[in-house]
Amino acid sequence: MDSIDLLKIAAAVLALAIAIIGHEIMHGWVAYMYGDNTAKNAGRLTINPLSHIDLVGTIIVPAAMYFLPMLLGGDSGFLFGWAKPVPINMATVVSRGGYNAAMQVDLAGIVYNFTMAAFASIALVAMAQPTTADSLWYIFLYIAVYQLLIINVVLGVFNLLPIPQFDGAHFIMHLALKYNIPSIAEFFYKYERYGIIIVLVVLMTPLKDYLLFMPVQSILGLLLS
Repeated sequence: MDSIDLLKIAAAVLALAIAIIGHEIMHGWVAYMYGDNTAKNAGRLTINPLSHIDLVGTIIVPAAMYFLPMLLGGDSGFLFGWAKPVPINMATVVSRGGYNAAMQVDLAGIVYNFTMAAFASIALVAMAQPTTADSLWYIFLYIAVYQLLIINVVLGVFNLLPIPQFDGAHFIMHLALKYNIPSIAEFFYKYERYGIIIVLVVLMTPLKDYLLFMPVQSILGLLLS
């Protein structure tokens, strides 16, 4: 493994940390704006990565998705993961702002991811592609911005999917409750325990091509056009 490979890994880890930690902080911050101090009191509105690490989502899944293709004789994979969810008292949010406020909390992380992706795309277009004559610092910066673009788009798209435990499902639950359709919310709540299993099935089967890669490629094409 040469220095460029190490730079790629370091840049990808940095980009993943910025994407997933910012995603969770935004959920807690919007909830805080509606009077919920739960995340703040738990010390989760911090950029300290140690406060947000989830064993499966932050370490095991990203490592497996990045290194497993290499172990099977291919190129390195892409990084994907999630941080430990911030604690939110949604009852407080709803009492202060109604279900519209709850849906804002649900979508806060996704909005953050797509906003970061937009800024990264602007920076990437403005940057010259590095050559061997450039410093390692510039090469690292270019790779980090590139990974920031990719990872944020992937996270934004994935969290939009209506998978139990994920933001898309939470949004649908609160939308259903707003329009007094509790059966939909009850359905997602009932299957929340299976959310991670569904995620792993999507990532390990051709479903990821249709639900993840195709939307991601379309958004990346739009951002870099």
